[in-house]
Amino acid sequence: EVQLVESGGGLVQAGGSLRLSCAASGFATNDYTVGWFRQAPGKEREGVSNIASTGDILYYADSVKGRFVTSSDNAKNTVYLQMNSLKPEDTAVYYCAGRDGDYTTTLNQYNYNYWGQGTQVTVSS
Repeated sequence: EVQLVESGGGLVQAGGSLRLSCAASGFATNDYTVGWFRQAPGKEREGVSNIASTGDILYYADSVKGRFVTSSDNAKNTVYLQMNSLKPEDTAVYYCAGRDGDYTTTLNQYNYNYWGQGTQVTVSS
C-alpha cells in the first residue's frame, strides 16, 4: 500500500520561506513520480511541481518557477518542496501525490493515484 505523508506547513510572512516534506512508501516498483499540488479555498486543485523517482527529472508550473525547488532524498524516501519568496496567493493546502510508471511532466491531478492528507500553508501579507 502506497503511503504519502506531508509535513512542514505553517504560517509565514510574505517573502519568507517554508520547506514541505513528503515521506513516501509502498510503491511497487522504482518507477514512479511524486507531484506537489495545492488547493486554495474556492479554487480547483493546482499542480505545482513533480519529480521522478530517480530524483533527476523535475517540472514546475509557471506560477512557482524560480521560487519553489523540488528535491528528493532517496535514502529517506522523502521528497521536499522548498518554497521561497512566498506570496499571499500561495496560501493553500498542499498535497503530495504519487503515480506509478515512467516519468511524465503531467500535473493533472487525475493522473495521480495516491494522495497524502495535505498540509496547510498560510502566507500573511
